[in-house]
Amino acid sequence: MQQLSSLDATFLYAETPETPMHIGPLLIYDPSTAEGGFVRFKDILATFEQRLDRSPVFRRKLEFVPLGLDQPYWVEDENFDLEFHVRHIALPKPGDWRQLWIQASRLHARAVDTSRPLWEAYIIEGLDNLEGLPPGCFAMFLKMHHAAIDGASGAEIMAALHDLEPSPTQEPPRKALPRAEPPGRLEMLWRAYRANLRAPLGLVKLATEGVPAWRRVQAGVKANKFKSLGEKERTRFNGPITPHRVCGAATYDLREVRRMKGAVEGATVNDLILSLVGGAMRHYLKAKGELPEKGLVAGTPVNVRDEAEVGSAGNVVSMMTIPMRSDIADPVERLRAVHEGAVSSKAYLNAVGARMMTDFTQYVPAELSALGWRAALASGLLADMKPIFNTIVTNVPGPQVPLYMGGAKVVRTIALGPPFPGSGLIHPVTSYNGQICISFQCCREMMPDPEFYERCLYQAFEELQQALPGDGAAAPKVAGKAKTKASTKAKTKAKAKAKTKAKTKAKTKTKAKTKAKRKTAPGRRKVAPKSADDAR
Repeated sequence: MQQLSSLDATFLYAETPETPMHIGPLLIYDPSTAEGGFVRFKDILATFEQRLDRSPVFRRKLEFVPLGLDQPYWVEDENFDLEFHVRHIALPKPGDWRQLWIQASRLHARAVDTSRPLWEAYIIEGLDNLEGLPPGCFAMFLKMHHAAIDGASGAEIMAALHDLEPSPTQEPPRKALPRAEPPGRLEMLWRAYRANLRAPLGLVKLATEGVPAWRRVQAGVKANKFKSLGEKERTRFNGPITPHRVCGAATYDLREVRRMKGAVEGATVNDLILSLVGGAMRHYLKAKGELPEKGLVAGTPVNVRDEAEVGSAGNVVSMMTIPMRSDIADPVERLRAVHEGAVSSKAYLNAVGARMMTDFTQYVPAELSALGWRAALASGLLADMKPIFNTIVTNVPGPQVPLYMGGAKVVRTIALGPPFPGSGLIHPVTSYNGQICISFQCCREMMPDPEFYERCLYQAFEELQQALPGDGAAAPKVAGKAKTKASTKAKTKAKAKAKTKAKTKAKTKTKAKTKAKRKTAPGRRKVAPKSADDAR
């Protein structure tokens, strides 16, 4: 019988009608690799049914402790109904990216049913006009509550649902997962009593561990290993949010991203992603006349699982804050500054202790934590307080080999995450089979024009690409890619240059002909023309 950790329960308590707290991938499949070139809905249902035993998340629901005196427990859903969780819908014609994003935004805006296992899967057909992808594709949007998984454990669940070949080899039956029997009410109350008695002792222990951490921080400040980021600037994305959502994504070639990060020695793919998001937010806010003078800051979740926790569900994460340097226009200099900021932030996290925040939540009484979250949300405190960061950028690396479900090949992976009050824009990042995708989800009132922000993401990429020395391989055309201002401007400039060159050539040719005629014309006085136009 497994109990939610305090961090898992925090995501449960933070959920409101305006802030559904689920995450999950939007996967797009090409069914041409399947037997017969198509996949039926009942084939997908069969795939889920065969693999429900690969993760406890699929069949377990929440059992709440009376009076909220302790964190809830995971128990087996005796009335589990697979067809309630796996649903089948289709887009109307033409089935393009715009329609898919609208549908995904609507689905993402609705919370999952907390009286059942905390997940839903939507199979979406009719994707016949996705630019850059073959016609006849279908998608799966898998919503899973953040109380049940984080990015790392979610990636493991996705691996459980997919195969490495179109025709999977038959695996021997797996050992059945142990049933999560519901505890009795008296037992839950007794456990709550013991947990609340131990909580003060845990806080004392954590406080004693905090003293050495404080000393490490002070030593780091003196040694200039890191420095405070100070107060963060408030933007349109740092305020109260509505239940309405918009979604979008920009997909790049992973090899090109890895090449581009080499512009700054020591820079990582994460550094480059943060610099691209900083550039995109710079372009977007500048176009609105709202670009702050001070650079924006990203909150970046960090997986802090140890070896014993690998493969576990739930959340084992900490958080770093890294400057995205949206105040720097030059893309290479921005990448360099982001890298320096990331090195400083990692040094600070190491000084404090990566698990300090995670461990602290374990000793906060459940009801106190719930009341604190509800009061902060109801009063608008989270939305009105000074922002800790301006957006969240969370990167979960995916497999670099093709995946298949029911024989259909995954051709695109896009991650979705929850905006919340005070941080209404989130950027989940995922990589797969040579691609890397920066997606975004936002409150619709904060971002009424997601197509423009998508162009800003591509513009930031192209600016960095064009600023690098050498003729690097151009990034391939990707789905949903619109012409950016940078590329349009470059094309217009090239056309104008070619036109001017052609005119000059034509004038020179005309002038030469005129001179030749004058030389051969009998009895005509030679007069030097003032210009090519005079010659005509």
